[in-house]
Amino acid sequence: MAFKLFFFILLAPLLVRALEPVFNDDVLGLIVFKAGLRDPKAKLTSWSEDDNNPCSWVGVKCDPRTNRVSELVLDGFSLSGHVGRGLLRLQFLQILSLANNNFTGTINPDLPHLGSLQVIDLSQNSLSGPIPDEFFMQCGSLRVVSFARNNLTGQIPQSLSICQTLVAVNFSSNQLSGKLPSGIWYLRGLQALDLSDNLLEGEVPEGMENLYDLRVINFRKNWFSGKLPWDIGSCLLLKLLDFSENFFSGSIPESIQRLSSCSSLSLQGNSFAGQIPNWLGDLRSLEMLDISGNNFSGGIPSSFGNLELLEKLNLSRNEFTGSLPESLTNCIKLLAIDVSHNLLAGKLPSWIFKLGIQSVSLSGNRLSGSAEYSSLTSMEASNGGLQVLDLSSNEFSDVLPSDIGVLSRLQFLNMSGNHLLGSIPASIGKLKTASVVDLSDNQLNGSIPSEIGGVVSLKELRLQKNFLTGKIPSQIEKCSSLTSLMLSQNNLTGPIPAAIANLSNLQYVDLSLNKFSGSLPKELTNLSHLLYFNVSHNHLQGDLPLGGFFNTISPSSVSGNPSLCGSVVNRSCTSVHPKPIVLNPNSSNPIGSSSSPTHGHKIIFSISALVAIGAAAFIAIGVIAVTVLNIHVRSSVSRSAAPLELSGGEDYSCSPTTDPNYGKLVMFSGDADFGAGTQALLNKDCELGRGGFGVVYRTVLRDGRSVAIKKLTVSSLIKSQEDFEREVKGLGKIRHHNLVALEGYYWTPSLQLLIYEYIPCGSLYKNLHDGLGKSCLTWRQRFNIILGMAKGLAHLHQINIIHYNLKSTNVLIDSSGAPKVGDFGLARLLPTLDRCILSSKIQSALGYMAPEFACQTVKITEKCDVYGFGILVLEVVTGKRPVEYMEDDVVVLCDMVRGALEEGRVEECLDQKLLGNFPADEAIPVVKLGLICASQVPSNRPDMNEVINILELIQCPSEVQEELE
Repeated sequence: MAFKLFFFILLAPLLVRALEPVFNDDVLGLIVFKAGLRDPKAKLTSWSEDDNNPCSWVGVKCDPRTNRVSELVLDGFSLSGHVGRGLLRLQFLQILSLANNNFTGTINPDLPHLGSLQVIDLSQNSLSGPIPDEFFMQCGSLRVVSFARNNLTGQIPQSLSICQTLVAVNFSSNQLSGKLPSGIWYLRGLQALDLSDNLLEGEVPEGMENLYDLRVINFRKNWFSGKLPWDIGSCLLLKLLDFSENFFSGSIPESIQRLSSCSSLSLQGNSFAGQIPNWLGDLRSLEMLDISGNNFSGGIPSSFGNLELLEKLNLSRNEFTGSLPESLTNCIKLLAIDVSHNLLAGKLPSWIFKLGIQSVSLSGNRLSGSAEYSSLTSMEASNGGLQVLDLSSNEFSDVLPSDIGVLSRLQFLNMSGNHLLGSIPASIGKLKTASVVDLSDNQLNGSIPSEIGGVVSLKELRLQKNFLTGKIPSQIEKCSSLTSLMLSQNNLTGPIPAAIANLSNLQYVDLSLNKFSGSLPKELTNLSHLLYFNVSHNHLQGDLPLGGFFNTISPSSVSGNPSLCGSVVNRSCTSVHPKPIVLNPNSSNPIGSSSSPTHGHKIIFSISALVAIGAAAFIAIGVIAVTVLNIHVRSSVSRSAAPLELSGGEDYSCSPTTDPNYGKLVMFSGDADFGAGTQALLNKDCELGRGGFGVVYRTVLRDGRSVAIKKLTVSSLIKSQEDFEREVKGLGKIRHHNLVALEGYYWTPSLQLLIYEYIPCGSLYKNLHDGLGKSCLTWRQRFNIILGMAKGLAHLHQINIIHYNLKSTNVLIDSSGAPKVGDFGLARLLPTLDRCILSSKIQSALGYMAPEFACQTVKITEKCDVYGFGILVLEVVTGKRPVEYMEDDVVVLCDMVRGALEEGRVEECLDQKLLGNFPADEAIPVVKLGLICASQVPSNRPDMNEVINILELIQCPSEVQEELE
């Protein structure tokens, strides 16, 4: 026995040395892996090649029985480089997590060959290229794989279905394309599948009934189409279903009613239609239901009241009618409800203010009457208090509650676009956490309360289009975070307070169309972030500030102030009055010398008097000349058109004449008289442009407002006067921030004029192609133009108007850089929407016309506008015309961009004026969206609401959006 013990002691060092290479295999592998990395934060300093084993190293865990590396977790270490082959030495590794670093290169296909590997997490890196098909060929014991948030391309490998051990797959937020592998539902043990935020397309194959353990399926933000799989309800354990932001259509599969464990269901941003089934209210485990942005219609099911666990309900941007069901008062855990942009009517239900809701959005409906705010205090006391209240664009006709200040946690208040009466309550100053207060476009009166200074977190104050009086309170300077101050179209008076100059974060200021007087504070030049400042049509006087933003301010932003002076308004400022000059016509003495009174009388004039006399003489000559010209023009115009006639009707203002031989001028609001006379309406010197439906001129109303006059050139095709007036009055009611407003019309049998608001900065075509290199639209400006056009078109489609004639010359840019789509609805003035007539009228829209115009068997729908929009998107992004005529070739923009995309060089197509100053993660998806909209097949094009959703998601990361919600 003693001999055996002695023998063991003798051999022990030899055994240890024999085992050291095995342990050092892990050390060697990790050191080799580290050698290929950059470690800017020195996270791996504890990794030393002199150690016998790596079990004490940062990020490394070992199996205590064998001292072999079982886990390598280096998440968020800011490492960069390649995932090197050194890791292949870690033969006992079970968990490999390198998430949230800066690794580049392609995915190593040999990683799954590690015998014990169960988890691979390479998410949130910069890996590129396709997922290797051989990666899943021999996946061994692999259970979880995540490549989320990388730059992977290509298709999902068919070999994925071979890896039967998988329980969780996450390929989200890449650029994977193509269709789903046909055998993906063979992964019978799958519990979570996340393929969201990719470019996957086609229909989702059937066969989900095999996935008995599936709990999460997320296909959000792809290009999937067709109907949802009918057998989805067979996955009885499903808790989360997200098919949002795709192109699915049809109805909700009935099998979904079997998913009694489902807690989150999102179908938003698709093309689902029909009525919501009542059985949806039987999914009593639902905590989140989002079916917004579809074509659902009918009433909101009262069965929704059964969803007692519901926390978030979003039914916005559909076509729901009726009222909000009272049964929703049973949803006692509801925190957010959004039913905006539907066709709901009736009164605001009282239960809205009784539940502990934190976010309420009912905007863009037909809700009317007086809102009941009696329970505001109880609302504030429950569930943390209301944070978002949006009742905008309805028909409420109440006064603001005097105790609105009890909503002390309110962050967003929007009640614009209603018929609210009364004054702004002083208690508004208690909304200390509010960042947005929008009460614009109502009938509010009284003054802006000085207590507004108490809203210390305020970023946007919008009170335009009301009847407010009094001064801007100086206390507004306490709102130090303010970025937007919009007070236009009120009756505000007094000077513009210098306190505004202390709001150093201001970017947008609109004080136009008020009665402000005095001079502009010189301190305004200190506003270094100012992007827009409009004080037009007030009673301001004196010098314009010099310096900063005011060196480049648009003349239209200060127009309508006759006493303002400075180079911008082309009016000099006189600062010193000279001494009188003594003139003696009978004296030869120099000025100022003595002369005898017997030689004549002294005549004393000042320089200003001389200027006035000269100006008067010049004006007199001008009046005579204009009179002669007007007589000549009147005689010529009278041969082609009758003069203007008074139109009856209390809803419109009309020309002040009663001669029955005159034509008929109708203005939908404002003064009906033209300052230059009706004969100057069609002055060729004031011509703005020509299009398929007529010639456009600029003229001035009596109140100083500029308008654009379109002389229609389709008189031979125009309907009767009765039909014409009915259609035009309907167009005159359309109001949207991104649509050119129709202000009135003029009718005679031989001459028809349409009177539009005047947009100062010209057409999109001019801004893109006529700049001659002097100016260039930035990427942000281009993106906002695209988004604005989409919103304008979506509004037209919502009220069943097809534009038919979409092109860059019909999109105008206002002084704030916002796009306004014009010339909409003009096809309604034609006797029939005949293809031949339409094609002849809009033949100038070459390159924008959808192919269905040439096919008599294809119905013309809103999708033809979507095609034109797609071409516009490509034109805005590339700076190129839809069709370019070269010396010996014709280049079609759509084909050129599509070819570049297929060859992987789409960035070369972007406007060279941007000089690389654009975010590729926005620009490239926008280009792809433009190509989808310009698809040859109408059914493949999204509708404009879907386009808006896609653009907003391209612009804002999903995390930020969810945080805002």
